[in-house]
Amino acid sequence: MTDKEQYEALSYKRKNVYETLTEDERSQMNALCGDYRDFLNRAKTERECVELSVKLAEEAGFRPLEEAAELKAGDKVYILNRGKNIMLAVIGTEDIENGINLCGAHIDSPRLDLKQNPIYESCGMALLKTHYYGGIKKYQWTAIPLALHGVVFTRGGERITLNIGEGEDDPVFTITDLLPHLAKDQMSKRMTDGVEAESLNVLFAGEPLNADVSDKVKFAVLKLLNERYGLKEIDFQNAEIEIVPAFKAKNVGIDESFIGAYGQDDRVCAYTTLRGILDAEQPKKTAAALLVDKEEIGSCGNTGMLSAFFAMTMAEIIEKIKGSCSVTAYNRVIRNSACLSSDVSAAVDPNYESAFERNNSTFAGCGMCVMKYTGARGKSGSSDAGAEFMYEVEKIMDDNGVVWQSGELGKVDQGGGGTIAQYVANLNMEVVDCGVPVLSMHAPFEVTAKTDVYMAYRAYKAFYKDR
Repeated sequence: MTDKEQYEALSYKRKNVYETLTEDERSQMNALCGDYRDFLNRAKTERECVELSVKLAEEAGFRPLEEAAELKAGDKVYILNRGKNIMLAVIGTEDIENGINLCGAHIDSPRLDLKQNPIYESCGMALLKTHYYGGIKKYQWTAIPLALHGVVFTRGGERITLNIGEGEDDPVFTITDLLPHLAKDQMSKRMTDGVEAESLNVLFAGEPLNADVSDKVKFAVLKLLNERYGLKEIDFQNAEIEIVPAFKAKNVGIDESFIGAYGQDDRVCAYTTLRGILDAEQPKKTAAALLVDKEEIGSCGNTGMLSAFFAMTMAEIIEKIKGSCSVTAYNRVIRNSACLSSDVSAAVDPNYESAFERNNSTFAGCGMCVMKYTGARGKSGSSDAGAEFMYEVEKIMDDNGVVWQSGELGKVDQGGGGTIAQYVANLNMEVVDCGVPVLSMHAPFEVTAKTDVYMAYRAYKAFYKDR
C-alpha cells in the first residue's frame, strides 16, 4: 500500500451523497422530496402538521391509542395532545422493558403571531399588530407575501379555522418597508435595530366604509369579518393566529438539487421522522415518533417537550402491553430506551464561511448530520452524547448505507442553539441530535439538499429497525 493509499484509508473525508446513489435510489429520493414539498405546503403551522400527520398515519393503518384496550406486537397507534403534539408507536416483538427506539422532532417554526388586540387603523389603512415567535431576523419579514393561518372561537363557541393567502385566488398580506430614498436613518442602524418589533405590522385592508365613525377602514374590516366568519373584535382575545410566508415550497437550483421553503426547521426532520415510523416494518423494539411544539421558545408549556405528555403516554402504552405500569417497569423502559433528537444543523454557507469552522461543520449535500452536542459556547444547554451511544448510532448508519457527517453549529464563540435533546436526556435516556443541514436557517425561505432529506429518512428508518 502506498503512502497515499494508506492516508486515504486512515483519514476521514466527507462524501457527496450523489457519488453514492444508484438510479433506483435517486428515484426514491425524488419521490420522497416531492411528497415532502407537498407536506410543507399543507402544514405551515404546528396544528396543520398534526392534522396532516393523523391523516397520513390512519392511511398507514394507525389507530388512536384510546381505542385500544390492549396492545400487542405489530399494533400501530397514535395519540394527540391539544392538537399540537402527536406521538405514534409501532409495538415491537421484544419486551418493552428492553426499551423503545424514539425519534423526536419539533413542528413549530419561527413566525409572527397576532397580538390579542391586533386590528388598528392608521393613515387610511387597517393593520394587524404582531409579536414575533422564535429567533428571527426581523428585516427578513418585510416586503414579502404573507398568509394568515389559525383558530379562533366566536362568542357563541363556534370554532373558526382561518387559512387566507395560500389559495391561487386568495389575497395575501405584507409588512411594508421604507424606501431606500428615505432610509438614511434606518440604514445607519445595526441590522438588529433596522426594523423594530413594534413595526412588524401587517397591511390588512384599505377600503373605508361610508359610515359616521372615526375609523372607517377598521369598521369595514370588522363588518367583513363578522359577515364572513361571524367574528367580533373581542374574539381575537382567544385567537391563535399565525402569520407565515405565503409562497410555496419549490425546487431550487438549475439541477433542482435543493428544496426551498418556509418552516424546514424543523419540519424537514419532522416529516422524515414521520415517514420513518409510517414505513417501519415489524420492529424488535417498540418504535415511536414524537412531534412536539414550542421548541423555538424553550420547549416549555403543555405542548412542549418539557410537558408530561411523553411520560403520560409511555405509561399508558406500558399498561396496555403489560396489564399494569409500575414505577419500576416505567423506569426500566426509559433507562433502556434511546432517542434520535431529530433536529437540523447549520450548513456551511459559502457567502458567510467566516462563521463556521470547516473541519467541524456540516455541508449541504454530504448527508445527514450527527451532532454529539449542540448548545452555546461552553456546550451550555447540551446533553453531549456519550461515546458508546455515538458508536452505536454511527454503526447503524454505516450498516444501512446511510451517508452521514458530524459537526456542530458553527464557531465555538459565534453563538449556538439548542434542541429537545437535553430534555430527553433528563429522563435518563440515551439521546443524540441527528438531522438535516439547512441554509438560511430561520429565514422565511430555508434551503435543504434533497440528498440530505433522503438520508435523514433512511437513518430514522434504520434506527427503528436495527437498534
